[in-house]
Amino acid sequence: MWDNLGDITLGNLTALFIKSAPPGKHEDGDGLRMIKREGGGGQWVFRYTIYGRRRKMGLGGLKTLSLKDARDVASEYRTMVAKGKDPIEHRRKQRQDAMRNRPLLKDVALDAFESRKADLKGDGSAGRWYSPLEHHVLPKLGRMPVTEITQSDIREALMPIWHLKAATATKAANRLKIVLDHAAALGLDVDLQAVAKAKQLLGRQRHQVTSIPSMPWVDVPTFYASLHEPTITHLALRLLILTGLRSAPVRFARLDEIEGDIWTVPANNMKARVGDAEAFRVPLSDEALHVIKLVRPYERDGYLFPSVRKGVISDATMARLMERRGLEARPHGFRTSLRTWLADQTDAPHEVAEMVLAHVSDSKVVRIYRKTDFLDQRRPLMERWAKICTGQCP
Repeated sequence: MWDNLGDITLGNLTALFIKSAPPGKHEDGDGLRMIKREGGGGQWVFRYTIYGRRRKMGLGGLKTLSLKDARDVASEYRTMVAKGKDPIEHRRKQRQDAMRNRPLLKDVALDAFESRKADLKGDGSAGRWYSPLEHHVLPKLGRMPVTEITQSDIREALMPIWHLKAATATKAANRLKIVLDHAAALGLDVDLQAVAKAKQLLGRQRHQVTSIPSMPWVDVPTFYASLHEPTITHLALRLLILTGLRSAPVRFARLDEIEGDIWTVPANNMKARVGDAEAFRVPLSDEALHVIKLVRPYERDGYLFPSVRKGVISDATMARLMERRGLEARPHGFRTSLRTWLADQTDAPHEVAEMVLAHVSDSKVVRIYRKTDFLDQRRPLMERWAKICTGQCP
């Protein structure tokens, strides 16, 4: 077992504690760990050392695996380790055997997900790629042989959300098409047109996708002035407004990302997939530097906007503040406010204005040959925007 677990005995957790445990990592002992997330969800993880290599594997979610079951599974894997068998490799082989002997949709879907992790943000750790399948397709079709799935089966699975949750349904259908393509690549005889035919049966979606509510840019100065308290939430909102960034780069902002008046946001905090994302340089206005100076006393573990407990503030923290004030607009909408101001009140070229918001407006080949992020052109624009926000410009 891991060296720092030697003083932990098995059976530290109880079923009662699991229900009320705060977010974080909680050790049951001998390699079994519970990871509790905000909102009550979480998962079981088994950590072990084999052949001098430290490894960890997910056992399942807290809602699907009880404490007793998690201990039983961990005990089985500890026995494997004692016999020199790697549980992760054992489970991988089981999945491969299952696909060869009974190519169920759930097995092929998981294999397709594993093969695409390198192209997903954080190796898909957030679960966003797999989630539409896991919640809306696999519960109904997961145990069916992938070769027997028809457009009628797909239609039945997606019908409950096709109009009610149009965006999610579309993602689920698109992911399923990728899974069927993956099955075909494995040599399985699947209907590659099943998803397209299911969409025809489902018909056109009635749900209209709406944009995130934004605030007219002329109203931004008044709202910005109301964020006068030196709290983490107020300061995070101010920095988000001033920079035009999405929530994640601001919430995960670190001191070591800022050098002088340039903030270099790492690629893994940008929206694009890891394979396409690049570190993004943000020119900081005098007001933005002032906000960073005000928030520095709150810094913990390098992060400028830590949460009360552990980690950084949640995605909903800033939105709740605006909601409590009765505002329709949401934090992400300030990107629209900034983009509208750029279009209405400046002569910034389209590609420069799009770069302010880190929008990918050209093909990857064009971006490679362009070799610029328009930092010098963006700098005066961000300074002007800061003066608008602080009421220094009409």
